[in-house]
Amino acid sequence: MKPLLVACLLAAPFSPALAKTLPTVAVFDFALTNTSPAPSTPEELARLQRLNQQLKSGLRDYFELVDVGPVRDRLNGVDSIRGCNGCELDLARQLGAQQVAYGWVQKVSNLILNVNLVVEEASTGRTLRAESVDIRGNTDESWSRGLRYLLNERMFRNE
Repeated sequence: MKPLLVACLLAAPFSPALAKTLPTVAVFDFALTNTSPAPSTPEELARLQRLNQQLKSGLRDYFELVDVGPVRDRLNGVDSIRGCNGCELDLARQLGAQQVAYGWVQKVSNLILNVNLVVEEASTGRTLRAESVDIRGNTDESWSRGLRYLLNERMFRNE
């Protein structure tokens, strides 16, 4: 083979023009919805923060993440973004994101919790993906495994 042809063939898979363009997403923090008789604990709030980081890491294979820092102050006083009457769409559009992702953990008891995740189209508000998994046990491991299962086996199983 001619050297120029070999160079072109080797460079083709790495060409930016051929790279898959990922949709942009604004990822908002998980909220804790405690419907149990027991109060929320500092450990649960710490788990929530770790879940936020795990979610962002897990979504990087499917999306280009947009920094939500510039609009974070607009969420002061909002316990859960899902209760802000569609503000997540406005905020995502303001950030230039095509999609928006947010979730919540519902604590029914120390034994029964569920992890929920929604992905919406920012321009229309149409729900693109929405899944939930029940977890048993209120531990670091159960929360982490629950989100991993939600992402890998429910949200993005066929991708």
